[in-house]
Amino acid sequence: MTEPSKPRTESTLNQAVREPWRRFTEEFEALRPDLYRYCRLLTRSPWDAEDLVQDSLVRAFILLGTSMAPPEHPRAWLFRVASNRWLNHVRRQREELVAEPPQAASPDVNPRAVREAGGSLVAQLAPKERAAVVLKEAFGFSLEETAAVLSTSVGAVKAALHRGREKLKNVDTEPERTPCPAVLDEFCQAFNAHDLERLLALLLDTTEVELAGTFVGFGKEVARHALGGMMFAATQAVPAGIAEPHRGDLLFESPRFEGVTLRGTPLVLAYFRHESGDAVRSFSRLEWESAAADPEGAGDRISRLRTYLHSPEALREICGELKLPCRTNGYRNW
Repeated sequence: MTEPSKPRTESTLNQAVREPWRRFTEEFEALRPDLYRYCRLLTRSPWDAEDLVQDSLVRAFILLGTSMAPPEHPRAWLFRVASNRWLNHVRRQREELVAEPPQAASPDVNPRAVREAGGSLVAQLAPKERAAVVLKEAFGFSLEETAAVLSTSVGAVKAALHRGREKLKNVDTEPERTPCPAVLDEFCQAFNAHDLERLLALLLDTTEVELAGTFVGFGKEVARHALGGMMFAATQAVPAGIAEPHRGDLLFESPRFEGVTLRGTPLVLAYFRHESGDAVRSFSRLEWESAAADPEGAGDRISRLRTYLHSPEALREICGELKLPCRTNGYRNW
């Protein structure tokens, strides 16, 4: 059992940027539930929604720093930032599909899989149709406000609403069921055995390690610190990443990892110990490279690990769907 090495000291630039980001996070924290709800209605899963929330907040932070004045209506402004990020993402996916050489369709191809691979995100709705329906029906925006958020005309909004409402009558929401990959089970087993070296051996040298909204880094040494910090939580003075107001009866013990598949996506759930019983407090998404691409035949290796510790809405939705107990940690680690 090997404990993690100490993290590298932050640079002056890191420290200079961190304080404005914290102030921005605190200032807009009250709008996070609405922003998540909006993103969730655009995307096909809780993790896609949380990714869009995080991406939108970073973009909003940059835009705020380069604007002459603060937004007059912060919620509508955040929705506009999120809409632009989502529409741009869908547009890029479509461009990538057009660039791919056409292939003959297999007779047993799952139609839902084709739609999701195509980037349509939610069944038959086109991106602007879905955004228009969500803004008008779910958030009560007027036609004029919806047009402003989507940077279009009232007439275009009316047309999008008509098309979107018709298509939503036949949306396919049947979830895909996919077994957990072996590398995910190996990852959980190594963590639960407190075998840090075995766990790191499952990662590529270039693996991206991210705590959504908090930090991102690359390589095994970053993973050693991040995963080791959780693995050896019982030896630390405070549980890493969970601010005091959200701890409750949390015990200073290592969490337990468990692999599941939800909506066709493999996830790692982190169960934390409490005096009142275990509860899920975070989830992670893993990406990996297939062993077929490894000339040495070393097996599947994890290429990306993205952990959601400060994503209360997404965590509650996932645990609600799986019927599991959960505790949330707020939107920030301070």
